Amino acid sequence: MSFENDLKLLLYTQNVLIYILNSEEERLEYNINLMIRQNIKKTIYCWNFIDGYYNNPNYLNIASRNPLEAIEFIEQLNFPQSTIFLLKDFNVFINDISIIRKIKNISRSLKQVNSSIIISASEIHIPVLLKDFTTVLEFPLPSDSEINMELHRLFKVMNISSSVYFEYFYDLILAYRGFSIEKIRMSIIKLLSSNSSISNLIKNTLYEKQKLIEQTDILEFYAADDNFEDVGGLILLKDWLNKRSKAFCIQAKDYGLMVPRGILLVGIQGTGKSLVAKAISGQWKLPLLKLDIGKIFAGIVGKSEERMRNMIKIAEQSSPCILWIDEIDKCFTRLNNYNDSGTTSRVLGTLLTWLAEKNKPIFVIATANQVLSLPSELLRKGRFDEIFFLDLPNLEEREKIFKIHLMNFRPLSWVKYDIKSLSRLTDKFSGAEIEQAIIEAMYNAFYEKREFSTQDIVNVISDFVPLAFTDQVNVSAIQNWAISGKIRMAS
Repeated sequence: MSFENDLKLLLYTQNVLIYILNSEEERLEYNINLMIRQNIKKTIYCWNFIDGYYNNPNYLNIASRNPLEAIEFIEQLNFPQSTIFLLKDFNVFINDISIIRKIKNISRSLKQVNSSIIISASEIHIPVLLKDFTTVLEFPLPSDSEINMELHRLFKVMNISSSVYFEYFYDLILAYRGFSIEKIRMSIIKLLSSNSSISNLIKNTLYEKQKLIEQTDILEFYAADDNFEDVGGLILLKDWLNKRSKAFCIQAKDYGLMVPRGILLVGIQGTGKSLVAKAISGQWKLPLLKLDIGKIFAGIVGKSEERMRNMIKIAEQSSPCILWIDEIDKCFTRLNNYNDSGTTSRVLGTLLTWLAEKNKPIFVIATANQVLSLPSELLRKGRFDEIFFLDLPNLEEREKIFKIHLMNFRPLSWVKYDIKSLSRLTDKFSGAEIEQAIIEAMYNAFYEKREFSTQDIVNVISDFVPLAFTDQVNVSAIQNWAISGKIRMAS
């Protein structure tokens, strides 16, 4: 249901105290007034601490700087008809025992005439004594249609050609998702004052969005420049991803395609899981938000669940996007669930519910090294579209990996290295281990003040113990899963 429908239902069903969490009180007040004029036969009184009651000429300035008097005013009105009392920032005063008692005293009278108190606040502070009386709603940020209406209005006021607007219509709406109306207005005004192009405006808006996301200390914004050409091997995974690369466009929606939900990438360290996440972002040209799952968990009871909800909210505000949950197995294991008073289970439950029910265009990429220890409910169909196993690269893939790294380190002279021989010598090496072998050879040669050669890399390889030898049990078990069809091979 939409916010408007939820609020109408609460107002029609005798909810005495409605607590609306929001960051745009001007827009909230406008929407409530619009809803009252169009659908609900109610009177509205608005109050803030400085002005008191201000929207009714008969009661101007009553209860200014006096929150208790604001409640007493409601009591003295005798409720001639159904009424809404919108009290702004009243969460600051609601812990006062006199105010709590007054609200409880008038609750029966409010219910009899189907009247409600709406508290508009930017934070949730509900006293224990009022929890049973209070229903919490969250006022969402502007929808695509609201952003469209505001942009159209602003462009008209500023005499910007409508043809320019229509050219950038979809890109502008995507750029401004997650912004308040006020931030959109400020951004457009900046465009007018700087004589900047709309394309530059979009770039600046994405930069502002990046800063907002990073301030949350939950998600990290990645400006991914990689693409599939930077990933060696993984042919089957790339093919699967290429077929879904246009799934977020309007044409795909008109065709009736469902937006892909996401993938779980499993395999030992160094097989390219992180690189794949960045490459998908660069290839699909979608912003990449990285979640360090460890940052979700906090020492205060209930704080971890709140952080998970905030993470989901930020990701949805930034959609369409890619959400990268790195090393999900570090926190969500079968053993952890029994050692932390249920916090992990509750956080996991919130994540699982969202993965199954999300309707925003967010492609989730989760990576895991120890997939065998993950809870079975996380691996169930419906959470992710597919689970891919990234095995150690074969000979052909190792050649591709050597070529990519040597071209990166020596773009003009990479052809002088014997890539085929090096590839044969690196059986059981991961992609990260191949890169590290080249880097180590470069250090050795640099120390001796000369250019590094194929033999330098061979020398490093001969002393190298691949991780696969130390993690063979886990690798073999995952390979058996892939053979049985539980997960798909990436190459």
